Amino acid sequence: MTTLPRLVAFDLDDTLAASKSPLDPRMAELMVSLLGVVDVCVISGGQISQFHMQLIDNLDTVSEDILSRLHLMPTCGTQYYRHAEGSWTQIYAEYLTDDEKTDALAAVEASARSLGYWESDTWGPILEDRGSQITFSALGQAAPVAAKAAWDPTGEKKNTLREAVQVLLPELEVRSGGSTSVDITRRGIDKAYGMLKLAALTGVPLDDMLFVGDRLDENGNDYPVKALGVECVAVEGWEDTAAFLETLIPQLTDAAARP
Repeated sequence: MTTLPRLVAFDLDDTLAASKSPLDPRMAELMVSLLGVVDVCVISGGQISQFHMQLIDNLDTVSEDILSRLHLMPTCGTQYYRHAEGSWTQIYAEYLTDDEKTDALAAVEASARSLGYWESDTWGPILEDRGSQITFSALGQAAPVAAKAAWDPTGEKKNTLREAVQVLLPELEVRSGGSTSVDITRRGIDKAYGMLKLAALTGVPLDDMLFVGDRLDENGNDYPVKALGVECVAVEGWEDTAAFLETLIPQLTDAAARP
């Protein structure tokens, strides 16, 4: 970037933390330091309870002022939360209708079964209604990281399933999600939608934002942010993100100290 960002946005799984896992203490410390000098957004396919478990509950001894700089966008930006007066408040949510949910659940299950992707041994439910998003997780929501990595190492299964489900749901948006997941939302709603809403609600232009994610390839769920023109940093895991922040935070701190 030619100038330092006013807001830094992140994916969650495999960017800030291992998939469905709490922040490492090193990353938690870096996030608190980053929030001390700039606004931060986390936008991911998980629901708000996952954000609490992975992120919020691991930010120790943070002040109200620090938390006021944190923007949470669960379910790929279909929901938005801010912290005020001791609690997290939902600012908006793009909920699916009951009929849309029924159609989405039926389409993804039928497609997964016909393709041979419906597993019998899983860790938790395969299908999840997240209100504004239907999520298919091939091995269940609580599957170990190693098992998920082995299920679809090339992403071919997810992409094949996504394409099959999209044909059945032309009025909805079907995207490849995490390592074993496919997400379904209302049409036109993805992480780019979330970033545009964030810019409108915060007054921070997209040109003053920086996005960090592990799925910036064309089939990844972070790619819409890159296609939108937001400056992006590609990582392959939370360790890459931590190394990047250890360089960025001192630059932001120095800039904030200048008159």
